[in-house]
This record gives sequence, C-alpha cells and structure tokens, in this order.
Amino acid sequence: MAFKKSLPLKTFHINGFAQGTTYHITYYAPDSSLTREQTDSIFTAIDSSLSIYKPYSQITRFNKEKRGLVPDKHLKKVVIKALEVSWASAGIFDITVMPLVKLWGFGPDGRSKTEPTPQQVKAALAYVGYQKLYFKGDSLLKKDPRLTIDVNGIAQGYTVDVIAGFLEGKGVQHYLVEVGGEIRIKGRKQPSGERMKIGVESPSDKEDESEPVLIKTIFLDDGAVTTSGKYRNFYQNGNKKISHLIDPRTGYTLQNEMISVTIVAKDGITADAYDNVFMGLHLNEAFAFLKKHPGMEGYFIYTKANGTVADTASAGFEALKNRD
Repeated sequence: MAFKKSLPLKTFHINGFAQGTTYHITYYAPDSSLTREQTDSIFTAIDSSLSIYKPYSQITRFNKEKRGLVPDKHLKKVVIKALEVSWASAGIFDITVMPLVKLWGFGPDGRSKTEPTPQQVKAALAYVGYQKLYFKGDSLLKKDPRLTIDVNGIAQGYTVDVIAGFLEGKGVQHYLVEVGGEIRIKGRKQPSGERMKIGVESPSDKEDESEPVLIKTIFLDDGAVTTSGKYRNFYQNGNKKISHLIDPRTGYTLQNEMISVTIVAKDGITADAYDNVFMGLHLNEAFAFLKKHPGMEGYFIYTKANGTVADTASAGFEALKNRD
C-alpha cells in the first residue's frame, strides 16, 4: 500500500546499538511506521537465528548438531543465498569457514595472537567446504558432523533488507537503513526530493580508529551499499598483519592487493555477500567478475606493485557520484 500524495510526510529517526555495532534508520511517512520497540524486536529475532555469539541461537544449535536441523526463515534465506554465492565464486565466499576463523583467533571464543601451524590448518580444512552443506526437504544438513557455519559476512546485509521490507510493508517509499556501515536505500529525502548521499570510508591501519575519513560520496535512489576491508578486523603479530578475512580454499588469510571493496547491488544480502568475494580476487579478476554479473558495481582500494595505495571503480559506480 502506498501513501496518498496528499498526506504530508514527516521525518523519523531511530538510532541504537545492535549486533555488536550501531544502527541508524531514517524514513519519511505521515506517521510512525516503525518504532524502536519494533526495531529491537527485529534485531532480537535475527540474532536468535543467526548470531554465533548467542548460545541459544539456531545457528549455534546447528553447529552443535551432528547432522542438522529444520532452519527458521532467517537461517534458511541466508544459507540459500550463501550457497548461491559460494557456487558463483568457486568457494571464495564460504560460510563453512568458521573452524578456520576460530583457528586464526577470531570469532566467539575471543582473539588469539598465535598463528596456527600448517598441520592445524590442514586438519581444519578437512571439514570446511560449502559442498558439505545442503538442504534436503525442509532440513539443513551437513555431510561432516564437524562442519560449522558462520554467517557474519552476510548477516548485516540481510538485516537491512529485513528492516527495509518491514518499512515497505507499511507503505514507506523513502528510507535509509544502516547497520554497521551496511546500507539499504529507497526513494529520496522529503520534502526536498534530494537524492540520499552515502559516504565511503577510507581504510585505516589503526585498530582503535573511531572516526572514519570519508573519501567518496555517491547518490542512490534504490539499492544497497556495503563495504568489506582487511582494515576492519585484524591483529598485529610481529611485523605481520593478520586479517579476519580467511580464504576458505587455502585456510590462510587473504593474500592479494585488495585493501577495501565497496559494492552496490539491488539488496543488502547480495552486496554484503559479494563484497567478501571481491576481497578475495585480484583487481583484474574483480572487473572480469563484474562483467559476468551485471547488477553490481564496485569501488576498490588496493596496493600497487610499488607499495603505494590507489583506488579505482566500475563505470557504473563512477556514475553514482552524480547528484542529479
């Protein structure tokens, strides 16, 4: 149901803390279509399904099961999308990477700064692989009882879609939803009709950097924008920087020139999943992948062969810098 044009639109803001990060929602409607209580309820439902940090969540239950379980709607949608992206990327994105993430000192068990041995990596790789995860009827099953999944690389993109879907179900046509830097937008600012502006942040080498520096501004009428970067979660081990982005194919942290990737796509779950894929590609591979997968645009910050930092973007992304 769309609002009648005669009804004046008011501006509503909801800000808070959820999923270990901040969120900001702005929408334009004749009256309150989404309350803080409803927002909290959405976050609670998603966390109860997808959070590896909640001992009672469905994903935690699945990880403890030897064979599998019947997933709720949130886990089912996220795993279906994750498997689709895994097949499209030949395993660069893989939610069964959890044992490796834990091995490298990230995840719910807290941070360790001891590098695993090659033997430990090889042992963990034996029960990693999206091909070992499958649906049969209503059930989500695993081919290896040791298999565990972590959907943190896709969950916040999915969350902004769920909130956007709630707003649209209430007839809201103009909104911006942001959770942990992952953004979903529709419509324009009201009553001015200005396009909504999104800032892309500059990577920082400082672990405690609290104020990101914006380096690009784009304007969007409908879609999602998400960013992944090696700078977002890492620790220093001597002279080596250990990123939380693990290559599920090798068991080691990603080793390529990409520093940060920003993806624009039709929805948050797509952008959030694929920004991880592009982080695992070399720059020439990234542009080739974009050509084969229309509907996505990318902005890449990378290290050149001489060690300097540079950036580049797809033509479609560059076009989004136009305010009109």
